[in-house]
Amino acid sequence: MVNKGIYLNGDNGGTFLHFGNYQNSCISDPTLCGPEGITFSFFWKNQESESRFAIASGGKVISNGFSVYANAYAGYVEFYTRGNSRRWRANINIPGPFWTHILFTWTLTDGLKIYINGTFNTSDPTGNVSMNYGDPYPDLVIGTGNEQSYGHYVTGAFDEFVIWERALSPEEILMYYKAAIGDTLTYPTTPSVPKEVSSTMQTLGVTDVSYSIITKLSEEIHGSQDPVPMLGSLESLPFSLPNKTIPHDTANNFTQAFLKSVEEVLSSELAREDEESTPVVSGLIETVDNVMVQMVSSLDSSPSPRSLISLGGKSFVADYSLMKIPQNYNLPHYRFPMQGKNYISVPGEAFTMQSQTTIVGLFYHNMHNYYREISPLRTRINEAADFKDHKIQVASFLISLKVEPSPALSVNLSGAPLIKIVLTHILNRDQQGQALNQSNKVFLYCAFLDYSSKVGVWSNEGCVRSGGNMSYSVCLCNHLTNFAILMQVVPMELTKAHQVALSTISYIGCSISIFCLTITLVTFAILSSVSTIRNQRYHIHANLSFAILVAQILLLISFRFDPGTLPCKVMAVLLHFFFLSAFAWMLVEGLHLYSMVIKVFGSEGSKHFYYYGIGWGSPLVICVVSMTSALDSYGEVGNCWLSLKNGAIWAFVAPALFVIVVNIVILISVTRIISRISSENYKVHGDANAVKLTAKAVAVLLPILGISWIFGVLAINDHALMFQYMFAVFNSLQGFFIFLFHCLLNSEVRAAFKHKTKVWSLTSSSIRNINVKPFNSDVMNGNRGGASPTKMNTWDKSTNSANRIDLSAV
Repeated sequence: MVNKGIYLNGDNGGTFLHFGNYQNSCISDPTLCGPEGITFSFFWKNQESESRFAIASGGKVISNGFSVYANAYAGYVEFYTRGNSRRWRANINIPGPFWTHILFTWTLTDGLKIYINGTFNTSDPTGNVSMNYGDPYPDLVIGTGNEQSYGHYVTGAFDEFVIWERALSPEEILMYYKAAIGDTLTYPTTPSVPKEVSSTMQTLGVTDVSYSIITKLSEEIHGSQDPVPMLGSLESLPFSLPNKTIPHDTANNFTQAFLKSVEEVLSSELAREDEESTPVVSGLIETVDNVMVQMVSSLDSSPSPRSLISLGGKSFVADYSLMKIPQNYNLPHYRFPMQGKNYISVPGEAFTMQSQTTIVGLFYHNMHNYYREISPLRTRINEAADFKDHKIQVASFLISLKVEPSPALSVNLSGAPLIKIVLTHILNRDQQGQALNQSNKVFLYCAFLDYSSKVGVWSNEGCVRSGGNMSYSVCLCNHLTNFAILMQVVPMELTKAHQVALSTISYIGCSISIFCLTITLVTFAILSSVSTIRNQRYHIHANLSFAILVAQILLLISFRFDPGTLPCKVMAVLLHFFFLSAFAWMLVEGLHLYSMVIKVFGSEGSKHFYYYGIGWGSPLVICVVSMTSALDSYGEVGNCWLSLKNGAIWAFVAPALFVIVVNIVILISVTRIISRISSENYKVHGDANAVKLTAKAVAVLLPILGISWIFGVLAINDHALMFQYMFAVFNSLQGFFIFLFHCLLNSEVRAAFKHKTKVWSLTSSSIRNINVKPFNSDVMNGNRGGASPTKMNTWDKSTNSANRIDLSAV
């Protein structure tokens, strides 16, 4: 009988079991075992959370041998033969903190076979060539590696370690396991198990029948490489189960072995993660559901038919829970799994409990990977069919719940009771990028596999998504089956007519702005000798005009280059720099306006250096950093601009949003001051145009502060078509508005132009002996001698006109 065994307390205690040196023996050198092979058997209660060698009997290529390796998630059994450099290896699920029987056999002809709790689990019949050199020590140890410098020790308990110098048959393995756990049938437990099983043991119980079924199934699956015959073998399994009650332990072993067979089908060569594999996977899901329903109905109700029977566990394929609930049992509600963010819950009032109730819950770990591309036309989701060119993909785990008899649920999805399903979304990096891209529209469907047509088809009939966000979904359904969240990403595209209209507006607007900005720069250059134009405010206007002019010229030129070419990449870098420079000079406009109107600080000379550093230096730094970290994001996809997929666009969007927010705050502060001055003026002088004056002042400031770019933030989806048109109009004409308000209608510019015209007129008349006086003199203002001079504006140099707000256009 299995007892407490020998406990090893891991790295803290550094304890292990040493069975001696087995140099030149079958134990450390499998090639010496002969054609009979060898069998190793032990019970293991694992409490390890780190990667460790559990058992080892010698090195790898250098000294032959075998080892059992484990970590917190999985493990493997490995045999090594030096002569032909061959390795046999099979993965196993590492047991938890409960006694588990591990047995493995090896022969040169049949390879490695592993049995868990008396049932065949996995194998590696052929092995492969491996040049993986290991330790040279032929000692047999438990709880650590064979190599003396390994230094790690297993935490857990071992018991009943037995070695047979031949490979046991499956029948003998089952007999030994049943005897070891104290089953009613007892067989010899010594290594001298007879080679031939006595013919008197022909009467088999339910355990033996279940064992023979699953053994035959494993052999059929291992003998086929085509998943379709494998699926057929699995589908016939529910009809092969004995029509008798099955003991708890037998049901658990059978379930584990069955799910292991499902894993073999999933890992077969043809069961790829593409659209061709989905029928096989859908058939597997249906088969697993049917087998589990048959299993729970066959569970033995001992010791009392009125007691609640439950069976649960984990496997590579799925977590499972089987429950058999007696009649009139008080079940307030049911949730599967009991813990975690993903679950199905059934309200208590849905259970009739007028007869015995069975519940099967399955939480699949990897099935969603096989539904990456689903054609909308192959589903029963009407909303998805409207976008037939855009594939659907499963965006969550699959979860299944079967209840017999079926619960009483509301037909109306707005009524009660209903099934509640909560599933978190599982998205890879590309899917996350698509979902977070504001230019895409994401549809999430609560769906299930409908087998009414004998083929699993995704449908959302009887289900509604009642809550959630891009991280999880909450579904309400009026039926039970297997559920998942489906995601469909649809790019938001404008109609051809709107695309042509917006392109035309942009071309015309940019052309007008380029022409107007050219005139503005020429005007500022000609009038630069006039004192009222030769100040910091017009320097800022000129730099902003130049940045926008170059950016819009480059934008029109960039349309002629194909994405992915070197000219397109160069154009994308230049566009990035000059558009950032335009925003930087808009920020300088806002800061200068703030210094003039709200908080006067510093002299023009002290601010000049900082303004140029912000206007041209900061965009250069951002571009250099962006190019260094993500040069491949420039001019590669769609157009000669930054990529929208990998986040590189934020190298432009983030600074632009910052400038917009700061300038909006400044504009609001300036508008409040203008409003207050206008209202005070109305009280003193009775001027009724205060509101009109404020509105005109805001209109003058909008182009230089870049506030119109806020329409670009609002025009992010197809429901904001109006904002897309407003964005196209106002931003393509930004240069025109700068020319209109700050050049053509600006009183200082017009006065300076008149002054310059008079100077040219006097020069052309060859009146060279006249001493031309300063700009504000009587002669330059056209005043007669003795007359009172007329100043060009209300704020002359004596009142520091350069540090006043420019409302002359108003």
